[in-house]
Amino acid sequence: MHPNPTKTRWWILALLFLITTNNYFDRIILGILSPVILEDMHFTKVEYGYVNAAFQAAYAGGFLLMGWWIDRAGTRRGYAGAITLWSVAAGLHALSTSWLQLSFWRALLGLGESGNFPAAIKAVTEWFPKRDRAFATGIFNAGTNVATMIGPPLFVWMTGHLGWRSCFLVTASTGALCLAAWWFFYRVPRQHRWVNAAELAIIESDPEEKTEARVGWAQALRIRQTYGFALAKFFSDPVWWFYLTWLTLYFKEARGLSLEQIGWALPVIYLMADFGSVFGGWFSGFLIRRGWPNGRARKVTMAFFALCMPVAATAVVAPKTWMAIALISLATAAHQGWSANLYTTVSDVFPKSAVASVTGLGGFLGGVGGTLFTALLPGFLITYFGYLPVFVMMGGFHLIGWTCVHVFLGDMRKLGEGAA
Repeated sequence: MHPNPTKTRWWILALLFLITTNNYFDRIILGILSPVILEDMHFTKVEYGYVNAAFQAAYAGGFLLMGWWIDRAGTRRGYAGAITLWSVAAGLHALSTSWLQLSFWRALLGLGESGNFPAAIKAVTEWFPKRDRAFATGIFNAGTNVATMIGPPLFVWMTGHLGWRSCFLVTASTGALCLAAWWFFYRVPRQHRWVNAAELAIIESDPEEKTEARVGWAQALRIRQTYGFALAKFFSDPVWWFYLTWLTLYFKEARGLSLEQIGWALPVIYLMADFGSVFGGWFSGFLIRRGWPNGRARKVTMAFFALCMPVAATAVVAPKTWMAIALISLATAAHQGWSANLYTTVSDVFPKSAVASVTGLGGFLGGVGGTLFTALLPGFLITYFGYLPVFVMMGGFHLIGWTCVHVFLGDMRKLGEGAA
């Protein structure tokens, strides 16, 4: 009689969820409290754009470094180093007295936080079979939305009672707790004392991955499929960053909401993003279990979410604020459903040895896109032309990204199985 499989992989997933939640707490504080911080430190929206550009540029460059390093150092050590760096950087935000100092700490934060997704995607690849990876990615990626749901009212309350600097000190402390939990609990499946043979059989149920070729960072640059993922990140990541970075100012300036009202509107928007993340990951896995080819299931799911984005962009001309909130909720839900599937295409196509590196390459281009289309360009467009052109631009980016996926990723077969 075979024993029931242990559930260690789900505890690993829960830990990835908690760490990703902490990761996003650190990065969203600035966007949520931007009206207070701009007033307290006396800098303009253009300078605010520069502060965000510092984060985005370091985040983009950090992806190249972190992806390469995590593949070589291993998931456990690599993720631990990233958590340490971003937690220290978050705490140092509290020392800022000018937009230049804040930019420096934002850059250090971006460098550390760039390690989150390469490490988490690699951990999912190590612990979950192919059919469950998009769902697992959707679960841990939902931590981004939980953070943006809980964060606004929490940080608004803390700012009112303790000042905005205290928010960064608290998230730095919770980062230290995440680091301790990760270092204690994480091992690869065959080295984990809490995994039995039945669970190991589930984890290693994809036969093609037992003989997969090794692909290095430099070699990945010469593979067409790398650019399908990376270009899709370049076009779609700026949309998410736009909503994270500019939504508080949009609601305050264009819709006339108070900071307290915004603090309760944002959780609604990101609760919907949670549903999108989990549903998007589940749905493509459902299609695969129903016999759909892997590539077709991912593409159909991503096409649906990409088509939602132009509809969601009409929020900027919606006559009622509740309509704008509903449409922006559609945008965040659709992006997260898209993202859960886009990240999973890396483990679908590339061997485990290259997952963090390719994720890093894609994250680099996503960060470049974020720097251009979220940090630098909106500061000028919003100042001189308002929010309309930026919303219109964001409405079309996912469709361009889907085209890149279709052209470059092809049928998404594992490399070495006849993929072009």
